[in-house]
Amino acid sequence: MTRSEYLAHVKQSNSTYYVHELSEHLKGTANLASIFASNFGNSDWGFLVGLWHDLGKYQADFQRRIKHHSGYDPEAHLEGSVGKVDHSTAGALYAIKKLGKLGHIVAYMIAGHHAGLTDWKSEESGQSSLAYRLEKKELLDKTLAADIPEEILNPPKPTSKPKQGLDIAFWIRMLFSCLVDADFLDTENFMDDRKAALRSGYPTLEELFERFDCFMQNKINNSLQTPINQIRRAIFSECEAAAESDSGLFSLTVPTGGGKTLSSMAFALRHALKHKKRRIIYVIPYTSIIEQTADIFREIFADAVIEQHSNIESSRETVRSRLAYENWDAPIIVTTSVQFFESLFSNRTSRVRKLHNIVESVVILDEAQLLPPDYLLPILHTIKELQQNYGVSFVICTATQPALEKRETADFSFSGLSNVKEIISEPTELHQKLKRVEVIVPQDISRQKSWQEVAQELQQYSSVLCVVNSRKDCRELFSLMPDTTIHLSALMCGQHRSEMIRHIKSLLKSGQNVRVISTQLVEAGVDLDFPVVYR
Repeated sequence: MTRSEYLAHVKQSNSTYYVHELSEHLKGTANLASIFASNFGNSDWGFLVGLWHDLGKYQADFQRRIKHHSGYDPEAHLEGSVGKVDHSTAGALYAIKKLGKLGHIVAYMIAGHHAGLTDWKSEESGQSSLAYRLEKKELLDKTLAADIPEEILNPPKPTSKPKQGLDIAFWIRMLFSCLVDADFLDTENFMDDRKAALRSGYPTLEELFERFDCFMQNKINNSLQTPINQIRRAIFSECEAAAESDSGLFSLTVPTGGGKTLSSMAFALRHALKHKKRRIIYVIPYTSIIEQTADIFREIFADAVIEQHSNIESSRETVRSRLAYENWDAPIIVTTSVQFFESLFSNRTSRVRKLHNIVESVVILDEAQLLPPDYLLPILHTIKELQQNYGVSFVICTATQPALEKRETADFSFSGLSNVKEIISEPTELHQKLKRVEVIVPQDISRQKSWQEVAQELQQYSSVLCVVNSRKDCRELFSLMPDTTIHLSALMCGQHRSEMIRHIKSLLKSGQNVRVISTQLVEAGVDLDFPVVYR
């Protein structure tokens, strides 16, 4: 078999077969992975894992299989078996053969580039463990029996080193992300170049900043000179000034109603341009807030905003946005905490693929008080890792800052965050200025009222919101209210819930009466302004 006959992929169009030569796929993937890894100073490692990731496809068994199953050579099965062929272990074995102990780093990535990163050896991983797979020495022998180009077998060895003090396990995951995305993209470019074309053409952050600046000037010019608008402008100005600071960790402590969504974006855009960041990632705990925030940003930035969560409406999706979900290669990403942190910690290729595109970005953690306490230590460790070694600036954004700072006492140690810079000069004073709510506590808080009593109280008000703890409570109280009452809970599908929140806002804005019974989904960041709220 000549070198040009080794195939990586085959596609058919109008009865014509097109082949993706294996050497071209390996070099194409290597070049892309090298570009991705250059963003954190290790392009040579990215190149090597890309070059060897599909080395096992040189096996005669694999070549017979691809030619038979694709229809490119229907008689290929006559030469031997066309069953499933392990094509990823050979490259892992070759990495160890060429690099010794360092080869194990490359082996993890190559062996897992389809099935995901696996353990070295454990009861759970069993036959999928890396140690078990590396026992299949015959796979490398079969591979090296092929006529493989010298530039693929013997490229220059990597000379760059991870930064001193860097988390090696996370660095492996970052390189793995570069490999997985490069492999997908190079394959996609061959199989469907129309998709590949849709991935490009987003506006630059410079262009988005101009749009944002124009939007804010119009908004300020058309706003009334009220005390609260003056406070919002002061917050906005402080965010603009803080954006000139060095890349690092920031907190933005702004009470509800202070306009922190637009102010945090002002910081992110200016900071990104100052330090040549590549994108802005807005991380939000609840889908209801994501929909609201994405609507605001989409009004300003149009299709440069990629909104990703489980309840996204089909009307918001395009082929282009669905492609950007895969690897977050867009200028502005609005996503859930689950999506973001799974990308940091998951072993699955579909999750990890986007990890390298977090490098050199500005990440805004909205409603940060809702970070899951059970996972707080690994989350904070990874935030520090991304900030110190991968050029990421974080903004911890909330009205009530959680206690995330590092603390050491005689009998307590918490390895939290250090050197977090607060953007607002006087957050306590700001809370006093923006205090717009009078809290009334029942005289006897030990007496439990029935839902019938609560319903009667609520009906005294023409417009009122009541927030309860559970969906069951929500249904029971709602059933006791007049027919015009609106019900809100996470059991509603995403589109229905979004439409209902927009309807409520419209009623409130026009001064019409509206009563709402809701679960806690409205409590963090959903922009509803009622004269009376029961909790």
